Formats: sequence, C-alpha cells, structure tokens
Amino acid sequence: MNIDLESLSKEELEKLKADVDKALKTIDVRRKAEAKKAAESIAKEFGYTLGDLLEEGKGGSKGAPKYRNPANLEQTWTGRGRKPGWVIEALAAGKSMDEMEI
Repeated sequence: MNIDLESLSKEELEKLKADVDKALKTIDVRRKAEAKKAAESIAKEFGYTLGDLLEEGKGGSKGAPKYRNPANLEQTWTGRGRKPGWVIEALAAGKSMDEMEI
C-alpha cells in the first residue's frame, strides 16, 4: 500500500493520522485479548487460573516473614512497613515482639 503523502492536504493527513491511531489501538486491544486467552489456556493446563498466578506477584517482593501471630499462625509479618493490626493488638495485650518472632 503506497500513499502519496505529499499530495494530501493537511486535513487529509490529520484524518489519516487519526485513522492510523484508531487502528493501532484496535490492534493492541485485540492482541492483548488474544494474549490473555493464551495465558489463561496455559495456566489451565497446569491447574491454575490466570488470577491465581497474578495474585502471587501483587505487592512486589515481600521478603521472608519474621513474625507470626500466635493466635492465627497463618498471619505473618516481615517486620517492614506498617505494623499489622494483630501486631498492634498483641503489643497492647502485653506481648513482646520477641514472643512473636519466627
């Protein structure tokens, strides 16, 4: 497809540019949908959903947990960032950080 850009008016060039931008966005949307479908299919082969795999990456690297909630062993904290509610409550109840250390 050869278009003689020199022979087009400014208005025609602006319309062509808008049409090209629209076509590029459409292609991006379609390719993302195709990529997502392919990723979901592969995740399903391994017994996961795409959401299962993406949740692991949320929040960046958390680091190894240093503290565990004695009342609920599934709750841990790395010791970085804001103290979770269970740490604040345990400290208020008289527990020390050493008692919660893993």
